[in-house]
Amino acid sequence: MSETASQQSIPVVAIDGPGGAGKGTISRLVAERLGWHLLDSGALYRLTALAAYKRDTSVEDADSLSRIAAELDVAFLVEDGAPRILLEGDDVTTALRSETVGNLASCVAALPPVRQALLQRQRDFRTWPGLVADGRDMGTVVFPDAPLKVFLTASAEERANRRYLQLQEAGENASLPSLLKEIQERDARDCQRSVAPLEPAGDAIELDTTNLTIPEVVDQLTAYLVQRGMMPKG
Repeated sequence: MSETASQQSIPVVAIDGPGGAGKGTISRLVAERLGWHLLDSGALYRLTALAAYKRDTSVEDADSLSRIAAELDVAFLVEDGAPRILLEGDDVTTALRSETVGNLASCVAALPPVRQALLQRQRDFRTWPGLVADGRDMGTVVFPDAPLKVFLTASAEERANRRYLQLQEAGENASLPSLLKEIQERDARDCQRSVAPLEPAGDAIELDTTNLTIPEVVDQLTAYLVQRGMMPKG
């Protein structure tokens, strides 16, 4: 099933890039600034991976994984300003952000049947007044007609350091060299997969966030939106 003509008239900001580049935080802040809906596509792959893990399904079993993806019983909620994600009625917000689930999700996302199963589900998030879509193939595959496509990146070392600080703040033990190795391996899987590899769309704006603060990145994206007439100045 493809998007309808009316859906295609709804504006989309597609924000892609590797893990740790700041896509999640930036996308949420931009969506809040615009008053638009938010799609965290990575959460769908993480949910599929977590559901498979709970059912002891192999990450190589493409048929079973595609069925899990198509039938996910999930709910995205906001309570007291904080996002919550439910899987089959259980709050999995914290579990989804674990390194284990992240690595499993990268393996699951490389499987064409899983990507196909989730494609229309992602496109259905495109509703008025607009959508900010965060992922790895938002601008290349899911919303190729998005009027603004941005590819955020940062050095692997900087992304590992950011994750290390996040885990420390959460009171979790972490090894910086191990995190760097995992990020490099995940990047390789994402870039080398046969379907929808991680790469900027031909018309995407590439923005390196290595030496930028979160407010600086949000301001830069706001400037892009103003330039394209997608939001007023000021």
